Amino acid sequence: MSDSAALPSAGLARRLAALLYDAMLVLAIWIGIGFVAQLLVGDQVNEVIDGRVQTDPLFGAALFAMMCASAAAFYVGFWLRGGQTLGMLAWRIRAQSRNGGLMTARQALLRFLCAWPALFLFGLGYLWLYFDPDGDAAHDRASASRVVVLPRRRK
Repeated sequence: MSDSAALPSAGLARRLAALLYDAMLVLAIWIGIGFVAQLLVGDQVNEVIDGRVQTDPLFGAALFAMMCASAAAFYVGFWLRGGQTLGMLAWRIRAQSRNGGLMTARQALLRFLCAWPALFLFGLGYLWLYFDPDGDAAHDRASASRVVVLPRRRK
């Protein structure tokens, strides 16, 4: 077991703060994707019916798929590269394998897929860290990973 495996687990406040930072970045990516997609297809995919904008279902599904893929690429890419997204870097936390090393691609993808229900089921997956003996959230357990607090760097 490496030294990084012995680091303390990150609490809920740090995790949510990093998630908020990352959500702003992912939102910016989604806005860019939507803008480029709208430029490419023009305004023929949208029409106003009874005062509401209706989007072509095929275009909407394609846009949703691009948004999901870009979010997965953002999180999985950062976790595989160094274990930290930009929000995690700001809050000094890192997602890592149980042994303290970087996650595998399978772990990172599983973590990403399990984190969505953990958040959107009233945050129950995140609240699980208060009941877990190791302080892990549900998606940490599911992916055999953990989120740790990194020590402060000395100047």
